[in-house]
Amino acid sequence: MGGTLELGVETFGDITAGADGTPESDAQVLRDVVEQGVLADQAGLDFFGVGEHHRPDYAVSAPEVVLGAIASRTSAIKLGSAVTVLSSDDPVRVFQRFATVDGISGGRAELILGRGSFIESFPLFGYELSDYEVLFEEKLALMAKLLRPGPTTWSGSTRSALHAQEVYPRTEHGMRAWVGVGGSPESVVRAARHSLPLMLAIIGGDPLAFKPFVKLYGRTLEEFGHAAQPVGAHLHGFVAASDEEAKEALWPHYRAQMDKLGRERGWPAYSRGRFEAAASPEGNLVVGGPETVARKIADIASGLGVQRLDLKLSAGTLPHSAIMGSIELLGTRVKPLVDELLAERATAE
Repeated sequence: MGGTLELGVETFGDITAGADGTPESDAQVLRDVVEQGVLADQAGLDFFGVGEHHRPDYAVSAPEVVLGAIASRTSAIKLGSAVTVLSSDDPVRVFQRFATVDGISGGRAELILGRGSFIESFPLFGYELSDYEVLFEEKLALMAKLLRPGPTTWSGSTRSALHAQEVYPRTEHGMRAWVGVGGSPESVVRAARHSLPLMLAIIGGDPLAFKPFVKLYGRTLEEFGHAAQPVGAHLHGFVAASDEEAKEALWPHYRAQMDKLGRERGWPAYSRGRFEAAASPEGNLVVGGPETVARKIADIASGLGVQRLDLKLSAGTLPHSAIMGSIELLGTRVKPLVDELLAERATAE
């Protein structure tokens, strides 16, 4: 891959620590997320994504409402979910809410559709986990139809059928919806079958190990007779003035978050050795000073052949001020360096 890469940032609205170390209120975190989105636009980044969760460690359960607030204060940046838990929502309402953000923002809304890594939304909204597969399969099929211009006709077992149904508001120029995939070949094939862009969630191991999924996606698009679609990658990251400063600022918050999830899922305690391995050139954590982060982003982007790379900068209790500093550096220092590195590699090819 050569040329320009779209570079984005994401947040789950993690409950951050205030100046005195105590947790911020949900309301304050929501206001901070809006400020982060505004700064990402000012810094020249390409995308700002907000995740959806329904648990106490995250403040955002309605990303499109937060995105609407950000849309009213920004002018260029694309705004989207990261991800929308489609399995436990109604695709028609999801489309309507994001089409509304698209109208408010002047055509800048996107969705990343997924099943999510948590299950709290299923009982909350009256769904059975035993229907996990069929819910996503059917709802993604319906969403793919809703994204096409004109009336929608669809039938299935998870909601009432639609017959030549118009859904409002209409978008002016269409709306992009990615499918988030964590590492299942079946999920890659599903995205290709619906001709939807692919977003790889790389949260462990060597990012370049996902190259076979990119190849599978391209082959499957061709087999279905579809045109080429963008591929993106989502990773966790953090930028500070130097490598050492970035790692020391992130480490205690990242460790606490990983240990909390580990207690829920039966993982061993998260060690500094694992953190350093993840932060290495071959690891999944994009952390360091601007030059280190730019090189790693360029290596991943060119190695995988992706057109977009998003970094989740929020990390548990990592303070809002640290996230803001990271956004500033990512836009003003890292993005220009990435563009230079990719341009140089394109010239050398």
